[in-house]
Amino acid sequence: MALNFIWLAMIVLGVCYAGFTGQIDLISPAAFAAAEQSVGILLEMAGILGLWLGLLNLAEKSGFVDMLAKVLYPIAAFLFPDIPRKDPAMGAIVMNMSANLLGLGNAATPFGIKAMEEMARLNGHSPVASNSMITFLVLNTSSVTLIPATVIGLRTKAGALNAVDIVLPTFLATVIGCTAGLLAERILRKWFS
Repeated sequence: MALNFIWLAMIVLGVCYAGFTGQIDLISPAAFAAAEQSVGILLEMAGILGLWLGLLNLAEKSGFVDMLAKVLYPIAAFLFPDIPRKDPAMGAIVMNMSANLLGLGNAATPFGIKAMEEMARLNGHSPVASNSMITFLVLNTSSVTLIPATVIGLRTKAGALNAVDIVLPTFLATVIGCTAGLLAERILRKWFS
């Protein structure tokens, strides 16, 4: 709701500013140009996303995702001690972490939804989120990304000379952000429990 208000306020302020500065005639051409540009970016990003999802599919069939899941499983077990190791929730959490690590946020979404559904089942479908659900929300929101596929695609589209030079800074920033988020969650959990 608040985000809709912010967008509406930005549009109204922009139109008012254009009216006061005598540039109201520039609004329609700019809006149509932006719409045309956004469709072009959308189509190109769909191709890039298709490529990365295809690579993820190959990684899954070759066993790479399972190997990655085995590496991430001890981390997930540490972060989610309330969830039994063989529960479907743990599997969905690990797959979500794997997809986010590979920079495939759109592919991670179904696993995130499944993980939340399974954790809700474990929580007795209570209207109050469990500690594991809150930890997962923080982890999913601030996930560590090794290969920022979408950003690489956008940088390629923008003509970057080396579109993949964003990998190391992105990895470091997401590790720091995820660590800070998880620490804040644990501190607030102790403070409010």
